[in-house]
Amino acid sequence: MRNLFDDTTIKGMHLANRLVRSATWEGMCEADGRPTAKLAAYYETLAKGGVGLIISGYAFVRNDGRQLPGQLGVHVDDFVPDLRALADAVHREGGKLCVQLVHCGGQTTSKMAGCQPVAPSAVKVEQFPELPAELDAQGIEDIINSFATAASRVRASGCDAVQLHAAHGYLVNQFLSPLTNRRTDRFGGNLDGRCRFLMDVYRAVRNAVGNDYPVMIKMNGCDNLEGGLSLDDAVLACKRLDEEGVDAIEVSGGTPASGEQTPVRQGIETREKEAYNLPLAYRIKNAVTCPVMVVGGLRSFELVEGIVRREEADYVAFARPLIREPRLPLRWAQGNEAHARCISCNGCFKPGLKEGGIYCVIEKIEQENKGASL
Repeated sequence: MRNLFDDTTIKGMHLANRLVRSATWEGMCEADGRPTAKLAAYYETLAKGGVGLIISGYAFVRNDGRQLPGQLGVHVDDFVPDLRALADAVHREGGKLCVQLVHCGGQTTSKMAGCQPVAPSAVKVEQFPELPAELDAQGIEDIINSFATAASRVRASGCDAVQLHAAHGYLVNQFLSPLTNRRTDRFGGNLDGRCRFLMDVYRAVRNAVGNDYPVMIKMNGCDNLEGGLSLDDAVLACKRLDEEGVDAIEVSGGTPASGEQTPVRQGIETREKEAYNLPLAYRIKNAVTCPVMVVGGLRSFELVEGIVRREEADYVAFARPLIREPRLPLRWAQGNEAHARCISCNGCFKPGLKEGGIYCVIEKIEQENKGASL
């Protein structure tokens, strides 16, 4: 029977357990995306806390694909030594580090991208202020090549894997969605056309890093938007990736425009509100042979242990609980199976914008109050 703390491997990458730190923006890099000692120390703390695999914050593959300040960049060779410092920090504590590659597409601003945002089609993305420019054929090829060269840098740095971000309304997801892809050329139309960019990116990255290096992907099981990517189409896309040899699929859902069904939901106060992407992940797991990870509102030990034991997913991933409790995996492994302390308020992201790095504001307040009472 499968256990949460099994030793496993993904394409030769040994993992000490089935707990994954899902990618989240940390806001800890230089203005140009260069990794910092602060980010290395943060990852070292996560690894020390016992999580089996750390997936980095979304790393832009070229300048016009960035979205937020302090976002990690993998777009220039000059950053390879700094990426190596991240890997070394994680490896010192026995962990593994996967770098997530992204182009944010229409979900950015000209201020952050340095130019008009680009997308499959000139369709304004809800909650983002600017109409993006439609990519031409050469622009598409250039971005595909940017993913490949970024993946090469990650491998050269000693990091353990790459993950392609094809979820949450970013560029790859925009190509997959009929809502944002109105193209009439070979990159649009039916599912074959809308999957072409995804598959071309995957193949280019695979060719760049080789067959012996883990290439994973984060997919929306559904956009949770009328007219967006459906579960049926997501399953078919995942089957194609599986047939091509992708090494693991992390299943999420929603975009910033999905109302209460965004990727980062608040108010997860009951067991019924947890694991909100599990039905999507389970459907995909039944359609593929590669390992499947599920992310989204996982807070209870009994729940995540049951997901693995019942083989509803192969790995369980979370981000916000580890912002408040970096040692949560170690705590669970040592027998303290109490509920994660995260209250899903999303307050952790505000310091990333204002103070140069995310942290749990609730935990800080509690620690300050505790200190004041001594």
